[in-house]
Amino acid sequence: MDCNGPNENPQSKLVRVYSCRGGFAFGSIELQRAMGMVWMGAKRVGMSMLFSCNSISISSPIKLKAVGIGPFAVFTTTSISNNAKKRRSKEKALESKAKVGLVKEKRRTRSKKEYEYDSSSIQQSHIPVMLGEVLDVFSSSRTISSFVDCTLGAAGHSSAVIQAHPELKLCIGMDVDPLAHEKAQAQIYSLLHAHPNLKPYTFVKNFKHIKSLLNEVDQNLLSSGVDGILMDLGMSSMQVNNPQRGFSALGNGPLDMRMDPHASLQAEDILNSWPDTEVGRVLREYGEESNWRMLQNKIVQARLQGGLHSTGELIHLIQTATTRTRGGRQGWIKTATRVFQALRIAVNDELKTLENSLYACFDCLAPGGRLAVIAFHSLEDRIVKQTFLNIIDCNGEERDGSEEERGRRDLEKMRNDNDVNELWIRQIIKGRNGTILTKRPITPSEEEERLNRRSRSAKLRVIQKV
Repeated sequence: MDCNGPNENPQSKLVRVYSCRGGFAFGSIELQRAMGMVWMGAKRVGMSMLFSCNSISISSPIKLKAVGIGPFAVFTTTSISNNAKKRRSKEKALESKAKVGLVKEKRRTRSKKEYEYDSSSIQQSHIPVMLGEVLDVFSSSRTISSFVDCTLGAAGHSSAVIQAHPELKLCIGMDVDPLAHEKAQAQIYSLLHAHPNLKPYTFVKNFKHIKSLLNEVDQNLLSSGVDGILMDLGMSSMQVNNPQRGFSALGNGPLDMRMDPHASLQAEDILNSWPDTEVGRVLREYGEESNWRMLQNKIVQARLQGGLHSTGELIHLIQTATTRTRGGRQGWIKTATRVFQALRIAVNDELKTLENSLYACFDCLAPGGRLAVIAFHSLEDRIVKQTFLNIIDCNGEERDGSEEERGRRDLEKMRNDNDVNELWIRQIIKGRNGTILTKRPITPSEEEERLNRRSRSAKLRVIQKV
C-alpha cells in the first residue's frame, strides 16, 4: 500500500499499529521523537493503521500512543519488546485452541490462585465469566453440601463447582430460557457418573421463584438453608449470538429480546405501542442514553411510516439519530448498545426482579452461606451494592475508627477466627444480619479480559450470612 506523501521516499517503511487512541488522521501526522518532528503518512486498514516513515529508520515494530486529539495529532513512540511479541503470539495460540475446545490450561485469578479450566467440558459457544473468582468464593476449603445456580446458562459455573466439591449432595439450577436449560441439564447430568451422591434439580423458571422451587425440592430447605447461591446476570453467548432472539445489534432479526420466549411483551411492542414519554423514560433510565430525546422523536416518526419490526431497522434509526459529534464515525455502536440494553431491561423487568430476588436469595442461605452476584452494567451493580447494604442492616450506622481501619480490623478478626483466609477479600462490611465480603467489587483479571472480551464489564460482589 502506498502511504507516502510529499518528498516520497521509496525506502520508507510501513508500520502497522494495532491500537491507536486519540484521533485517526487521513493526511499527514507529526511524529514526535527525541530527535525531533518527523513527517508520516497514514491510512486506515480495517481495525489497524498503516504508517509510512521517510525520515527515520525503524528496525523493530513500534506502538504509537496518542497524546493529542484532532485531525493532526502528536504521537510518541515506545518500543515493543521481544517478550511482548512472544506473549501476544502465545495468547493467540491459546485463543484459537480455546475456541475449538481442545485445551485444558491453568488460569490465574486476581488472588494469584491457579485453577484448571477444561474448555472441552463446557459448551464451546459460552465461556463462564470469572470462573476462577467464583471458585474462590465457594472455595474447596469450605464444605458445601447444597448449591443453587440462579442463572444456569450453559452450566459452566455449576459444572466447575460440582467438580471442585465432591462433597456436594444437592445442586439446584434454574434458567428462564428453555434452550439454555436443556443444554445445561445435559451438561450437569453428564457429571453424575463421577459424582454418584449428587442430586441435581433443574427448572425452567426465573430466579424470582427461588423460594417456591426450594420448597418443591425439599420442604426443609427453606428452614435449613443452602450453602451457596450464584447469580450471573449477564446474557449467555447462546442468546447473544442468535439473531432470532433480537439481543445483539450486530445481526438482523426480530425485535424480540425476551429471556422467556413464552412472555407476552416484546421490544417491538415497546417501540411501536408504548407512549412516547414512556419510550423516552426507558432510554433515559435503563440505557442512561444522553441522546434519548432525539431517539424518542425518531421512533415516533418511524411509527408514522409503519413502525419498527426488526433489529436492522432499529440500527438504521440509531445511525441516523447519531451525529458525528457523538463518538465519531462509530459512535452509533455505543448508542445502539445502550438502546438495546434499555429495551431488554424493560421487556424482562430486570431491575425490579433483581432487587426482590436478592432479598429472597439471602433468606434462602444457611448460616455461613454465601450469595455471589456477577453484574455487567452500572444499573445492576448499583442495585446489588445498595441491596447488600440494606440486607446486613448497617446502612448509616456509625462505627468507631476510620473506614479503612474498620475494614482491616474486621478482616483480621475473621482471619483470627479462622472463618476465612482468602486473598481475594480486601475490605469487608459487617452488619447484624450478614457480612459483605467485597466492599469493592472483584473484577476480571487482565488475562481473562484478553481471552473473553465480554467479561470486561463484569463485577462480582459477595455477601455471607451470619
